[in-house]
Parts: sequence; C-alpha cells; structure tokens
Amino acid sequence: MQIFVDADACPVVGIVENIAEKYNILVTLLCDTNHVLYSDYSEVIVVGAGADAVDYKLVSICHKGDIVVSQDYGVAAMALGKGAYAIHQSGKWYTNDNIDRMLMERHLNKKARRGSSKNHMKGPKKRTKEDDEHFAQSFEKLVLMAQAKEGEQDGTV
Repeated sequence: MQIFVDADACPVVGIVENIAEKYNILVTLLCDTNHVLYSDYSEVIVVGAGADAVDYKLVSICHKGDIVVSQDYGVAAMALGKGAYAIHQSGKWYTNDNIDRMLMERHLNKKARRGSSKNHMKGPKKRTKEDDEHFAQSFEKLVLMAQAKEGEQDGTV
C-alpha cells in the first residue's frame, strides 16, 4: 500500500505524512510546476503545469489498495475505479456508493454557475484546527482499514 496526494494547494500534507510515518507507509506527493513542494518524508513528483496533468499522473500510478488524497471528485472516481481508496481533505471518504451523486452535484453546480450572471464565487471557508483534527481521525481510520484489508488478502491477518 502507498499513499498518493494531489498536493497542489493541499492543506493536509503534513497530517498525511505524520500518520503515514507512524504506520511506515510510503507517500508520494504530486504537484505541478506552479506548486513545487519539498519533503523530508515523501517522494515528490513534479509534473508539467498543464490542465489536469497532476490528476492524470496520479491516477496512472496508483494501484488497487492504495490511498489517494484529493479534493477532486474526478480523480477520486478514477482512483476508486482502479480499486484504490480515496479521501477528501475534509475527511470525507469517497466510496462507490457516494461518488456518482457527488459527480452529479458537481456537474449541476457548474451548470448553474455558468447560467448565472454572478461570476464571483466565494472561496472555501477558512480551515480550522477542528477541520484538521477531523481529517486526521478520518484518515487514520482509513489507513487502518486499508491495512487490515491488505492483511486479509495477503493472508497475514
């Protein structure tokens, strides 16, 4: 198992690395040339700054049983399609049961924005310590579940 992070403007990289290190799991951070990152723990892959370049690279290198951290529903859907686990930076797990609804909501919201004369959108609300704590708890729970399933498949559990 490995963890892949869509790390462009991702506020939970440090939390992911701390938990991954606790469980001795490899982490790969993917970013484009506009958001170059450095890490003492993770491998960093920098891809060209093309539209969705990071997304496509991440999906191409993740495998069944890996964990993907992304706020992009499309990336999550493709990761789930490969048998990986996916989690949003809010701590919400993407699953085969909720991803279709989330993609449809994204589509409808985008369509509504295009049809509106209001082009100015408020950004996301400021991230709080509670948001970070919620993500950490949810992410660690996902890591433990993924490790348990990996152990079942390997016959080590």
